[in-house]
Amino acid sequence: MAEIEYFYGANSAFAYLGMARLMEIAQNTGRRITHRPVRLGDVVGAALPQGFGGRSPEHYAYYFGREIERWAEHRGVAVKGGIPANHGNDSTLANAMLVVAASKGQKPDQLALAFMQAHWRDHADLGDEATLRALATGQGLDAGALVAAANGDVALATLAANTSEAIKRSVFGSPSYFIDGDMFYGQDRLELVERAISRPFARVWS
Repeated sequence: MAEIEYFYGANSAFAYLGMARLMEIAQNTGRRITHRPVRLGDVVGAALPQGFGGRSPEHYAYYFGREIERWAEHRGVAVKGGIPANHGNDSTLANAMLVVAASKGQKPDQLALAFMQAHWRDHADLGDEATLRALATGQGLDAGALVAAANGDVALATLAANTSEAIKRSVFGSPSYFIDGDMFYGQDRLELVERAISRPFARVWS
């Protein structure tokens, strides 16, 4: 089955805003979403040495404030407002759980949406194992087995490999989508992703 390669971080606001739309596009076009969770801070740091902290307060407030508000309204996605106080907590376990879910075909689309929605709608802590277990259980998954595998060497190595691959392929933020080698950055490009599936653009950027 043809795929939509999907590089993202579990706590990414803009990945959340576009997740339901991405799932819709995949269903309508018969494409499989290939999940490639990454260590987002490492990806951004490799592309932008100043990292997230290099943004001016005004830019940060606009991008993670008004932009989220507008796109949430446009997409019909619920957000609580503001950046969760726990947003900076380590989301390695969440990302590794998504790695495992994807590798085993255990509802990775739904689990990713559940994690993101809980974080941005309810300000749930994606660094808290009990929270992640509850969210996985809510999707009908064996949370204990998922967490155990996520803490294993294979899942963590895959997460590291995804991160390295993202950097190598010039990914610089979340979400980033690839359609047959053509990269699209940002959930605001999802309509272009949809078009590219049915009618590829004339030039593949590299």
